[in-house]
Amino acid sequence: MSERAARIDASIVIPFIIFTVIWGSTWIIIRDQLGSVPGQWSVAYRFAIAAVGMALVAIWKGHSLRPDRGLIAAAAVLGVAQFSVNFGAVYQAEHYITSGVVATMFALLIIPNSLLGWAFLGQRPGGAFLAGAGVAVAGVMLLFLNELRSSPVGAREVVIGMAWTILGLLGSSSANVFQATERSRRHALPVLLAWGMALGALLDTSIAWALSGPPVWDPRPGYWLGLLYLALAASVLCFSLYFPVIRKIGPGKAAYSSVMVPVIAMALSTAIEDYRWTTLAIVGAVLSLGGILIAIGLRRRPLPAAAPDAG
Repeated sequence: MSERAARIDASIVIPFIIFTVIWGSTWIIIRDQLGSVPGQWSVAYRFAIAAVGMALVAIWKGHSLRPDRGLIAAAAVLGVAQFSVNFGAVYQAEHYITSGVVATMFALLIIPNSLLGWAFLGQRPGGAFLAGAGVAVAGVMLLFLNELRSSPVGAREVVIGMAWTILGLLGSSSANVFQATERSRRHALPVLLAWGMALGALLDTSIAWALSGPPVWDPRPGYWLGLLYLALAASVLCFSLYFPVIRKIGPGKAAYSSVMVPVIAMALSTAIEDYRWTTLAIVGAVLSLGGILIAIGLRRRPLPAAAPDAG
């Protein structure tokens, strides 16, 4: 392998490992953010901090934060879909179901990405992709049944948690497909992210105030350390690493992270949340991740970029 090829590989592999491991750990930290502070306020704090951090990154890279033509509109779409609807829904979902199950459902992000990419980008999925997606959906349904059987909170709460997760999936997928458009790509990524996070934080704050009243604070050091980790590591650092990797290797290969993230999340959920693995849950997880691997490995066309993340 040439020296140049080695440099290229390192520039892909190292960021890939970093954002996959970080995003795999965020689900359990989000769970801790849902104590005395309403979830929407935790989301608002997270992206207010992240917006400042991302703005500093943009300035450090030599970009001007002054919006050029179309930037605010593009950032508003990203901010509403990714940093408000997506993350707000995920935080609500974790009130009802375990973080590992939410993360595993988010591994299906590649499916709405494909359908929306077909509708808006003309990227028609092949039969192999649809077959793999069907297997993955069947696996998630088994996880859903396992939650209904084993969850102490009852069937109604599990359904609510799943519904919030699906809403988060749709928000994230909409943002993923939008950022793959020319309208979004014409803007410098750090600047677009900084404005998107800022606008998302403003919307999150408005929603939090309307639904939960004035700001609520958690004095625990663990809460604020977790908040800084989610804002700076999981948001500023990971989004800064993830999208450049997509531009180097394409969204299809980058989507492998959406398969690895729930593996890490379920492991942490098992260790920390005492998630109980039944035969039904094991089969469901294997089908979900196996189906996604089939869909990724055998598809013929590239898919829209998928941030696994809601984390």
